[in-house]
Amino acid sequence: MTDQTKSSKVLHRLLLHRPETVTSASGSYYTLSTGQRILDGCTGAAVAVIGHGDPDVKAAVVEQMSQVAYAHTLAFTTNSAEELASTLLDGNPHGLCRAYFVGSGSEAMDAAMKLARQYWVEAGQPQRRRFVARRQAYHGSTIGSMSVGSHVARQKPYKGALLLDNVSYVSPTYAYRFQKQGEPEEAYAQRLVDELDAEFRAVGPETVMAFIAEPVGGATVGCITPPRGYFEGVRRVCDKYDILLILDEVMCGSGRTGTYFAFAQEGDVRPDLVTLGKGLGGGYTPIAGVLAHQRVIDVLASGSGAFVHGHTYQAHPVCCAAALAVQKVLRRDGLVAHCAEKGKWLEQELRTRFEPRRYVGDIRGRGLFWALEFVKDKETKEPLAPDLHFASEMRDQAHRLGLAIYPGAGTADGHAGDHVILAPPLNVSQEDLEILVDLLEKTYDVVESRVS
Repeated sequence: MTDQTKSSKVLHRLLLHRPETVTSASGSYYTLSTGQRILDGCTGAAVAVIGHGDPDVKAAVVEQMSQVAYAHTLAFTTNSAEELASTLLDGNPHGLCRAYFVGSGSEAMDAAMKLARQYWVEAGQPQRRRFVARRQAYHGSTIGSMSVGSHVARQKPYKGALLLDNVSYVSPTYAYRFQKQGEPEEAYAQRLVDELDAEFRAVGPETVMAFIAEPVGGATVGCITPPRGYFEGVRRVCDKYDILLILDEVMCGSGRTGTYFAFAQEGDVRPDLVTLGKGLGGGYTPIAGVLAHQRVIDVLASGSGAFVHGHTYQAHPVCCAAALAVQKVLRRDGLVAHCAEKGKWLEQELRTRFEPRRYVGDIRGRGLFWALEFVKDKETKEPLAPDLHFASEMRDQAHRLGLAIYPGAGTADGHAGDHVILAPPLNVSQEDLEILVDLLEKTYDVVESRVS
């Protein structure tokens, strides 16, 4: 432990390494205390959807703080919370009609789990106590949200002690590793849907509260996309057994994949509960939320008339004001459409430059949400040795060159495998997008030469 690390009173994620200090941020760039500028190629973890230092968000926060900085939601509401909910749910999109705002994506998933449980208690089916989720998924770091996720390394210290035991798992939509050679996309989708149906029957469909999935997989496996027809099939199976469908859009939502809701590209899905997070507030304040379908609200309204849950800082007026300003910028500047268009260029550029590379096994994603998976052998898809720390080496080298990317390990099976995620601001300029790809290519060249 260095003297500098010892001097910090912050419990950083790594106790033996003090992260560099960011002193300012503007647009798509961080500036460090050393004077180095870093192009934010991943916006933290797909958070800063409109970049850094937006003047409209700053003005909205200042205005809200000058009016009311805090009001407890047990007794009060605020205009910023009401307007944010109305903006997100204008016209009741996909049947979603109410918003519950919290401080993080993990809290949002916990709230969704509680809503699902309370729904069934009030619907007269308290025997529904189980969740079914997917392997290689990430849903948060609280006890509840971590239990329905499957990030092996993050779960390991807590398994058998803190995590829930009423969760079972089915396969992810991970075509690179699990779609059979020559298997048509629709057949692969149906095989996954059949697996879900079989799991419901195995545990007893009358015991299942909800199925939980990310429309586009995030941190655990890196931007995996569903095969055509998968989520429509999931919806049908959930309807068959009257099971709720919870979609986690904390990372892939808020326009990140080229439509505001990532699931909107999947046909007739109609989720019962949707979690939003990172892109909701764009990093300006900590905020996330659960959007509930009319079906869920009707049962609670005709029963207890209350949601048995609450947080001191839920629907915090300043957080809601910041998120509302972010959403207004997204709409005013047409950034979701911009994301879809820029995403086409980014996909083509990534495929052109990286598909021939020795250790690049797969390139996948949507919009401005892309991942590169690295393998030792492109024919067998054998992962690189974990002790090479390939993704972490990519992150560190990119940092030295002035680029921030988001690394992941355990991609293939929870233990082995490497990927990096790219998720620049939705308003990234073409010039900065080109710089991003150039720096990523230089980064890869250095790391490949070291490994080789």
